[in-house]
Amino acid sequence: MAIRVTIVPGDGVGPEVVGAACRAIEATGVRIEWDRQEMGAGAFARTGDPLPAATLESIGANRVALKGPVETPPASGMRSLNLALRRTLDLYANIRPCRLYGGVPSLYHVVDVVVVRENTEGMYTGIELEMGTPGVEELIRFVASTTEVVVPPDSGISVKEITEHGSERIARFAFGYARANGRAKVTASHKANIMKFSDGLFLEVVRRVAQEYPEIAFEDRIIDALCMQLVQAPERFDVLVLPNMYGDLVAELCAGMIGGPAVAPGAHFGGRDRRELAVFEATHGTAPRLAGENRANPVGATLSGAMMLRHLGETAAADGLEAAVVEVLREGTHVTPDLRATDDDRPAVGTAEMTDAVIARL
Repeated sequence: MAIRVTIVPGDGVGPEVVGAACRAIEATGVRIEWDRQEMGAGAFARTGDPLPAATLESIGANRVALKGPVETPPASGMRSLNLALRRTLDLYANIRPCRLYGGVPSLYHVVDVVVVRENTEGMYTGIELEMGTPGVEELIRFVASTTEVVVPPDSGISVKEITEHGSERIARFAFGYARANGRAKVTASHKANIMKFSDGLFLEVVRRVAQEYPEIAFEDRIIDALCMQLVQAPERFDVLVLPNMYGDLVAELCAGMIGGPAVAPGAHFGGRDRRELAVFEATHGTAPRLAGENRANPVGATLSGAMMLRHLGETAAADGLEAAVVEVLREGTHVTPDLRATDDDRPAVGTAEMTDAVIARL
């Protein structure tokens, strides 16, 4: 029986890399029934809605989706389409495995870090007040009257929201992931030394949850120290759990260590009705200048597909697909231009040809 999965090709290079991932997934022998839906600038141009209700309904019904990068159309009035998707579906946990594979140009020799990022609160929640508006003026007056802190009148203000509930569930997700995947340590990162009532709450809650997982080592790092230590010695770290904005920044830093976001897979987990939703996607953007050129790197999307297969219980197929990608990268013969080292004069291949090479090794 085929497994029904929502597929959202997206914008820019999305249709190419998602199409490549679909071909590779199908070549594993797992039967997938793709439920094609729209999202992004293309959807907005055709329907006037960048996040159609049908797409949300499809993901809710199928419980799993493979998604390409999407562009937020300025005319839509949305701050971020990806943020809207995550908050609407309560996809509260973003997981970004950052593992360096042989053959990928990098300044490092060993990187194997998993970034677990809270996805729905913090600085990205969309609570912003524009300079000079009645709302910001009222807030400035309130702050002055309740704290005696004078906020300059020419301020734009963003509100940072961190909750006990949000902190606890992302902490449990991180420790649960570590336990399920044989990981030895979880590191929480924060700025609790300065933001005592927001980051401080996050750290307090993660420490409390850590006590329930005595077999997993736990430590915490101030965010700036973590970034420095990651650059110096990424092998010190295993699973990282962070609030929303810090997680976004650290995930990009770690992706840079393994060859860039084009080789970094990702997934979002959550759901409001206690039945888990999972959306898998490469972590790069739409790269419009590469769209239609058969030059986009399909690795991130394909490894995201392998993560999806593992989530669906198709472990052998997932392992086989990941191993095939690793072999192609290690050999370095059939790879896209961005995966070529500067001193490697072998000709690069296109998106389709690299995908063919992966399929040939399944």
